[in-house]
Amino acid sequence: MGIGLVGVLLLLPLLTSAQERESPRQSGWTELFNGGNLEGWETIGEGVWIVMRGGTLLGQCDPRRPFLEQAWLYTRREFVEFDLQLEYWMPLGGNSGISIRDTSRGRYAVAGPEHDSKRNPSHVGYEIQLGSSTSQRYEFGVSGSVYLLHGAKPGVQRDGDWNTLGIESRNDLILVRINGEVVSQHPGLPERSKTGPIGLQLHNKNTIVMFRNIRLRALESRKNP
Repeated sequence: MGIGLVGVLLLLPLLTSAQERESPRQSGWTELFNGGNLEGWETIGEGVWIVMRGGTLLGQCDPRRPFLEQAWLYTRREFVEFDLQLEYWMPLGGNSGISIRDTSRGRYAVAGPEHDSKRNPSHVGYEIQLGSSTSQRYEFGVSGSVYLLHGAKPGVQRDGDWNTLGIESRNDLILVRINGEVVSQHPGLPERSKTGPIGLQLHNKNTIVMFRNIRLRALESRKNP
């Protein structure tokens, strides 16, 4: 015997995740990306960042312009302890990342007189790798890795599809989730900053990446001077 329309309506709240039911005020989440323009963000390097209809952020290169090394999109605000959540999409073989605590704001990663590969965001702060679901050749190529410091659990990302990334940044912990599953964590290095902006990476001229639903729950934050 079917449960009827009334029964379906009663079940709907149970089928909706707790996260989806939370209002921004109840949960403390704020939208970092407004889905309409790049207000609150600054571009670093030669990447082209386009806000598509529907509120998806697309990162790509302009084939008419030189594109050497990396490009980044950084929040103007800086954060101390926070939870970050976003959805990302890359083609097969794509390469991107999320920067946290990078006080250099990617200035040494992009082409120019200050370029220094030893002072990339992954060396100054931390880069959470976005790449493959598994990597036979390079431990830190797996999505969710704390790049150069802790390789992620493989096989969690859905290649070629939208995935959810969650980052918990605390004074003595960086914890990363892919699609709700913990894939890596690291205490951080004592000599590196505890504070910094959040950056989105366009790795090179052959890569495209898309982001949406970028939101943050800040335990503490400060404005960029």
